[in-house]
Amino acid sequence: MSLSLGVTAHAEVGSADKTLHRKAVVPPITVKGLVVDELGKPIPGATVLVKGNTGVGTATDVNGTYTLTAPEGATTLVISSIGFTAQEVPIDGRTTINVTLATDSKSLKEVVVVGYGTQRRAEVTSAVASVKAEDFNQGGTRNALDLIQGKVAGLSVTRTEGNNPNSSPAIQLRGIVSVNGSLAPLIVIDGIPGGNLDLLQQDDIESFDVLKDGSAAAIYGTRGNAGVILITTKKGKAGPARFDYSTYVQHESVAKRPRFLNAEEWRVYREDPSNPKAGQMQDLGASTDFYNALLNKNNLSQYHNFALSGGNATSNYRASVYYNGADPITIRNWRRQYGGRVSFNQTGLNDMLTAQLDVATNFSKANLLGGNSGDFENALGRNPTQPIFNPDGTYYEEGSTTNPLGRLNQESLKRDQNTTSANGRLALEPIKGLRATAFGSVIRDTQNDNEYREAGSRFSQIGTLNGTPVRGTAYARKRNYLSSSYTFESTLEYNREIHQDHTIRGLVGYSYQYNVAESFEAGNSGFLNDAFQENNLGAGNFLPLGKASLGSGKEDNTLIAFFGRLNYSYKDKYLAQFILRHEGSSRFGANNKYGNFPAVSVGWAISQENFMRDVSFVNLLKLRAGYGVTGNQGIPNYQSLVRLGTGNFYLNDDGVWRQTYGPTNNPNPNLRWERKAEYNAGIDFALFDNRLTGAVDAYYRRTSDLLGNFNTQLPPFVQSTLFTNVGVIDNKGLELTLSGTVMQKKDFRWSMDLVGSTQSNKLVSFSDEVFKTTFLTFGDIGGFGALGPAIRTIEGGPLGSFYGKRYAGLTEDGKWLFYKANGDAVPASQIVPNDDYAYIGNGVPKYYASWNNRFQYKNWDLTLFFRGKFKYDILNLQQVFFGNKVYLPNNVLKDAITRNNNIDDALQYSDYYLEPGGFVKLDNVTLGYNFKFVNTPAIRNLRLYLTGRNLLTFTKYQGLDPEVNDTGLAPGIDGRGFYPRTRSFTAGLIVGF
Repeated sequence: MSLSLGVTAHAEVGSADKTLHRKAVVPPITVKGLVVDELGKPIPGATVLVKGNTGVGTATDVNGTYTLTAPEGATTLVISSIGFTAQEVPIDGRTTINVTLATDSKSLKEVVVVGYGTQRRAEVTSAVASVKAEDFNQGGTRNALDLIQGKVAGLSVTRTEGNNPNSSPAIQLRGIVSVNGSLAPLIVIDGIPGGNLDLLQQDDIESFDVLKDGSAAAIYGTRGNAGVILITTKKGKAGPARFDYSTYVQHESVAKRPRFLNAEEWRVYREDPSNPKAGQMQDLGASTDFYNALLNKNNLSQYHNFALSGGNATSNYRASVYYNGADPITIRNWRRQYGGRVSFNQTGLNDMLTAQLDVATNFSKANLLGGNSGDFENALGRNPTQPIFNPDGTYYEEGSTTNPLGRLNQESLKRDQNTTSANGRLALEPIKGLRATAFGSVIRDTQNDNEYREAGSRFSQIGTLNGTPVRGTAYARKRNYLSSSYTFESTLEYNREIHQDHTIRGLVGYSYQYNVAESFEAGNSGFLNDAFQENNLGAGNFLPLGKASLGSGKEDNTLIAFFGRLNYSYKDKYLAQFILRHEGSSRFGANNKYGNFPAVSVGWAISQENFMRDVSFVNLLKLRAGYGVTGNQGIPNYQSLVRLGTGNFYLNDDGVWRQTYGPTNNPNPNLRWERKAEYNAGIDFALFDNRLTGAVDAYYRRTSDLLGNFNTQLPPFVQSTLFTNVGVIDNKGLELTLSGTVMQKKDFRWSMDLVGSTQSNKLVSFSDEVFKTTFLTFGDIGGFGALGPAIRTIEGGPLGSFYGKRYAGLTEDGKWLFYKANGDAVPASQIVPNDDYAYIGNGVPKYYASWNNRFQYKNWDLTLFFRGKFKYDILNLQQVFFGNKVYLPNNVLKDAITRNNNIDDALQYSDYYLEPGGFVKLDNVTLGYNFKFVNTPAIRNLRLYLTGRNLLTFTKYQGLDPEVNDTGLAPGIDGRGFYPRTRSFTAGLIVGF
């Protein structure tokens, strides 16, 4: 919300007698007070300014209180806050001024960030969700998107590797939109498309705005198929200098550990006469808990963020520095980050020119060696009577496996990374309503990986480099990676109000983005000792022998676009928006470099109609409908071109070895982007003096021209596959968002948020008259037994469907029985693949829901956040492998000799191992206390809080955690790894000076 405060105090200059008419000078005065809403709830962050002197002002603290020294001559205060009507209050010599701001129920002037600009919530005609800082998930977060997990209907944020600090969450909006293209939404940070999330810390983020449907995302063209997430960082505000400090410490503990046989149970079962593997099980004399040995039980993460901000109406700034040390539950797996962010804004040239500069940088050091699910799989599968060390102190090894403790202590893999972004924006408004902007940005990401495996390591004993055994001579590798992204965008915007009833806003723009990445990697062995480690690759003798590894690469791509948007409003009742983006991508064929992406959406604010004036309980009722086309260019570079690759070396007649080259793919000048056409209909409402607000959306989207590799005929093609466009995917669903005040008393308030969604998808086709594909497979099970892919998708069928044998029981001697297509129960050997297989489940949740409760009593607040996913299946691969006695003499789950004890047969994949995956989690509990400092000028606000995350899980699933990856094309598979899912406990402090 902007205020025009153009009052200037001045004294008349003239003859002496005119001095008799000068006004009496008002002396300086210190004013204190409280700003509340109509329900008496304090309004934090409300702006309090001296009218006519915008350089003097302050903001209310978390308790809604403020203190302001008004200068000589000040007569009026201007108090404002987003979503409320600004109010001017005369000072009249008072030292205490309490103010009640009225909710701006006519227009709900919450500002929503959309592509290349902002809109008032009342103007939005598309499906756009906003989450402000006060609604973020509390406690320590590993990634910026963790802040909004469960907060946006239709947006799935899943941590597939638990709290591993060196992993990123899987994100997906409104289901699966592609087979081979990008599945994740476009991230835009302060206008930078493709912004890097490593540059964001939780205290530097102002808001998330999610463009969910095609009519909103079409402004981003070929990158908008999977939706767009716009992230706005905090900026400086007019008022006195402010200092803000935020910190927390966090400890993690294992929520649920896998129940394998311990050493005592192993020995007891070894003597069991019914044990078919007793003869192969050796008692090696030790009692080792390998899982426990991989845990860092004394883990303690810490976070510090210090920000300073201030300025006036024409020049303001915000700068922050931070340290984020993530020390997780697993050993040899940590991440240390430090960096800062600076934002500066200035207005001049009689308020016609505005400049904004932002710079952010992040330095990180990460230990990538630990935290691998394979370490836990290896550890838990080991004989629990096996020692960690030999009597001579060396690590105990057997067979072709590697002692996981030995690997973690005799190898190293670390990454130094620096990510920096800088952007600047100039905006010129020469006449009222006409605004021209120019925006430029650069993101630069560098990585330096260092890997070393000691001469005494297991790899050096059994490993090879380029087919040559290392034979105890160690291994070293270095990798360097550099990527840069350059963006330039300019827009011209014109706003005009015609006869007070008609409002028109037009926007045209140009966008250019160039991305380039290059890498270099080298590895060597044959070191005489471990003195140099990876810091002297040339010391290894595999290099002169021609057995060292060396590689480098470089690739780039370019996007160019012209776009426009037109918004029309009649009396804020009838709304329309039109978008067209004309965009070209270097990734596509010569015949399809450019494409058009149109969108249209309309809105009807029913609550503004005359016939609604007497319906007092309705504050807002708006219908929305939209249609938009977006694209997907998230594929590898150069797929439309013929590329040359290296082949074998051949000895030429002159005695010189020559490198050979040949084409690695078929060119396709007709290659084009995938296109998604989406329909969306929604309703926004606010009832009972805005105590209950919400939105309901229904959508249907069809993605056509799916990209994929299809078999070709040789000749005329030079390679056996062609990357081309064939196929269609459909998605549809419903979304609900509700927010309300359940109870409001003098000292007590209970507010609630409910978010829910449904989704279904279907692969309509993946063949045409030229290219034929009967089915697609995903989720290869791998491992011992070669059980094949778990998921098969056919034309006309849903994505994410499990396909395999149907369990029919066991024979008396424990052999598998499965159903044939005709219903007969037969041994596995009589099951014919495909003919007798069936669709046995689906790994995509049908329903998502979250429920947030916030209780406030005086200075205390308590948040209870529940989150759940429902109606889907999980393939428990941990049970497939470790829940079967045949896996002995490797260690097994206790289930193998209890509930699965009757199985005495080979590993098989069937619906026996499918389990219901629905769950409800008590995902976040936060208790906070806000101190009041009415008479303490040094401290503006202080808050202490305690947070527990992932505290309780209600589910029928018997594995470790039912929240497995539900995004992408292989959802619902709980892999063989056992990376711990944890509970975290956080103690935090937020203080403002």
